[in-house]
Amino acid sequence: MDRAHDRGGGWAAGRRRIAAVPHAPVVAGVVLALLALAESIAQARGTPATYPFGHVVSAPVGEAIVHAGNMPPAERTDGALFLVVFGLLGLATTLPIALLWAQPAAAAVVVSATGLLSLAAFQTLTVAGVGAQLIAGYRLGRNGSLSLALLLAAPFPLLALADPATGEVRILILLLACFAPAAALAGIARRAHCQAVENAAAQQVIAGSLLEHTARGERARIARELHDVVAHHISMVSVQAETARLAVPGMPAAGAERLSAIGDTARAALTEMRRLLGVLREDAKTDAADRQPQPGLRLRELNELLDEARDASGTGTRLILRGRPVTLDPGVELAAYRIVQEALTNARRHARGAAVDVELHYTGDALRLLIRDNGPGPSTAMPVDGHGVSGMRERAAAVGGTLRTGPATGGGFLVEARLPGKDETAG
Repeated sequence: MDRAHDRGGGWAAGRRRIAAVPHAPVVAGVVLALLALAESIAQARGTPATYPFGHVVSAPVGEAIVHAGNMPPAERTDGALFLVVFGLLGLATTLPIALLWAQPAAAAVVVSATGLLSLAAFQTLTVAGVGAQLIAGYRLGRNGSLSLALLLAAPFPLLALADPATGEVRILILLLACFAPAAALAGIARRAHCQAVENAAAQQVIAGSLLEHTARGERARIARELHDVVAHHISMVSVQAETARLAVPGMPAAGAERLSAIGDTARAALTEMRRLLGVLREDAKTDAADRQPQPGLRLRELNELLDEARDASGTGTRLILRGRPVTLDPGVELAAYRIVQEALTNARRHARGAAVDVELHYTGDALRLLIRDNGPGPSTAMPVDGHGVSGMRERAAAVGGTLRTGPATGGGFLVEARLPGKDETAG
């Protein structure tokens, strides 16, 4: 297998080297034309001369020319003309390969037409002409019109079925009948293969670009989550360790040293995390605004969100707080903020002009979040479980909470979420 593969690779490399030679197609076409000319002269000298439509000269053309002095003037002229016609046909069936290399359709039409004329009218064709016909058919199928390639190859099987010739000419006709359509189909198959390879390469590039774009977006998302959640916790560890060391009077030296070490370790971890965030964000192309901490449940941020909703809808939007507000896990606060944001967007979209109440109920062990409007309630125009609702439910589930939606008591639409509510300052 390796030997066969090496042999195939050697042939392919050889073809590439030949194709890289300047004017190689022209040189090959000229060589074919010279071979065809020599073969035409040899055939004319060695076989009885046959005129168009079956008229046979009594002596070979070569002998007619050699003994021209003993022949009448009319026969001498006919024999010389017949030899010239043979030579011109040999050139016409091969030379277009060189002259019309850049135009495969024109080359194939000329070569096929002269080949059929030579076979039908003069019962002759050169081996070089057969080779030129196969080359022209293959190149037309490879680079030109598919239907024209098959159309030009079709007369040769018909000519073989008509069986008009004998001897070597019949063999050449049978070869053309078999290989002319095969050459055209091989060119068509080669074109299809190249197109499939190009399409596969293009699809691979597209898939690679899409994968890279998705990876960049995912790295940016991970960087934001690390910054907003994990970095926050590490910062709290550092601050609390330093505060405890300074705030507790009379602490033993060993204890103060341990707390100092905890703070140093937390700061070192925070530095390493910032380096990791830099790696994750280096190709995310995020601007300075994207690098700010993500929003939470601070009153300033909630008021800004509700002010935007009022400005956009022109209706009343109230914020209602129940219970003692506590600092929640950053991930929980971010999920709550995004749920409120999406619910307000849905209210503007599906309940235009309706007033909206946003209620945050702190119960100690949980945060109960309610967003309700006084609009017409659910309708066929607003699927209860659309993409926005699915996104809110996924955010709630990601932090260990639940979310439900549906008609509100007394009319309107209600979004209710229950999120874990641990007090970070209680530990």
